[in-house]
Amino acid sequence: MNETALKELLYKMADDQLIIGHRNSEWTGMGPLLEEDIAFSSMAQDKVGQSHALYQILHSLGESEPDTIAFTRNAEQFHNCTLTELPNGEYDFSLIRHFLFDTAEAIRFELLTESSYTPLAQLAKKIQGEIRYHTMHANTWIKQLGTATEESISRLQSSLDKALPYALGIFEPSPYEQELIADGIFPGEEVLKEKWTSRITEILSQTSLQLPDLNSIEPEFGGRTGKHTEHLQPLVEEMSEVFRIDPGAEW
Repeated sequence: MNETALKELLYKMADDQLIIGHRNSEWTGMGPLLEEDIAFSSMAQDKVGQSHALYQILHSLGESEPDTIAFTRNAEQFHNCTLTELPNGEYDFSLIRHFLFDTAEAIRFELLTESSYTPLAQLAKKIQGEIRYHTMHANTWIKQLGTATEESISRLQSSLDKALPYALGIFEPSPYEQELIADGIFPGEEVLKEKWTSRITEILSQTSLQLPDLNSIEPEFGGRTGKHTEHLQPLVEEMSEVFRIDPGAEW
């Protein structure tokens, strides 16, 4: 098994979960409805917990402690896709991002339940229930607001158009793509993208939203290799502030 390839996969997955978890946590006390306030807070907690579990696997492979990995790196050392680091914006953008990202994550973890790397397969099976709730939440609101008023449909469509180039960045090919596939660790980003396209098309077809031709969109790549937007470093500094004050604190 190619350990370098495995670590690269684990880092990008863990960093995705950590960064989107912190973005979702920013809705705490700010949600448009009380139930949405609670829902985004709950999902944020799940995702930070999932990142911790992935960092623990990395630690078992010789990497630093989870807290050290999460809170002592600069933005260019993170491997999250840039979709996760964008500011929350209005609720329509956060909802669209939630829908696009969590659909991909749900499929990624479904595929990983068959991974040849047992710790990752076991974790994927363990957290499927949490992720199933996340996608059910996103799909419910996309269908509801995507068929509601002219304004809600227009705002969601605008956010969908804005988010899609970044969402395609989720599937930025790994330099170890063939090794991951050959070792049976993960079937690859192209397989994930095809399944994601099919699933979001199915959901969006039940709304008044229009999915543009994805082949006509230039993906926002770079996040997987440390090339991020200007929004990540301030977020990293904010989320690591407590650790820098008290490195012995537990999370």
